[in-house]
Amino acid sequence: MITAQLVRDRVRKQPFVPLRIVTSSGQTYDVYHPDMIYIGRSDLHVGIPLPDDPTIYERDARIAILHITALEDLPPRKKRDGNGRHRK
Repeated sequence: MITAQLVRDRVRKQPFVPLRIVTSSGQTYDVYHPDMIYIGRSDLHVGIPLPDDPTIYERDARIAILHITALEDLPPRKKRDGNGRHRK
């Protein structure tokens, strides 16, 4: 069972590993920066980041912890160069 403490521990893990939140409806939310998630007792607020800056959110989603079915590791995002292209 997913709890607020489990999510908090996962987000605080050092080094931070990006994660995917999977819900009972099948919706997923990818978190690439620990500042993009706000944890409450019964729900989370996840920032949906701007395309060019993963630390600033464009909008947010509220997710009931009761409906979270999994927390999955994601590979880190590739960094972009000054022209918006991915670096290797």
